[in-house]
Amino acid sequence: MNDFTHFGKDGRAKMVNVGEKPVSTRTAVAAGRVLVNRETFELIKGGGMKKGDVLSVAQVAGVMGAKHAPDIIPMCHPIMIDGIDLELWLEEDLCSVEIKAVVSCDGRTGVEMEALSAVSVAALTVYDMCKAVQKDMVISDIRLISKSGGVHGNYERKE
Repeated sequence: MNDFTHFGKDGRAKMVNVGEKPVSTRTAVAAGRVLVNRETFELIKGGGMKKGDVLSVAQVAGVMGAKHAPDIIPMCHPIMIDGIDLELWLEEDLCSVEIKAVVSCDGRTGVEMEALSAVSVAALTVYDMCKAVQKDMVISDIRLISKSGGVHGNYERKE
């Protein structure tokens, strides 16, 4: 257990102390998708969902998801986020809502969880707004695309 920084000497979970780490610019990019049927896709595209503009509401929800990541993920540090860029778009070929989040900060710990939370909450919001029309939507492929900064350096996903 000594190799795992999130466990104390007694083997119990703990929040890592990042106080001694240097401040650096950190960025994380995450992505995901919601697969829908053609009827749902066309309703989203045409603005026909009863709950409103699916992509706009999901975008705001995703930003809120990033900001609240430490509230729902126990060992996630509260950080001062400098920026959140959340994009949602419709992919005709896949019949999907595509989601991409870029989160950045100057801090002592990374923003991967904030980017992944942004994508997850945006996807859940798409589901919530469309569930009256379709129950079998699939939220999929939520993943970290890249991250930069920090002692562990950069990461780039091989797609």
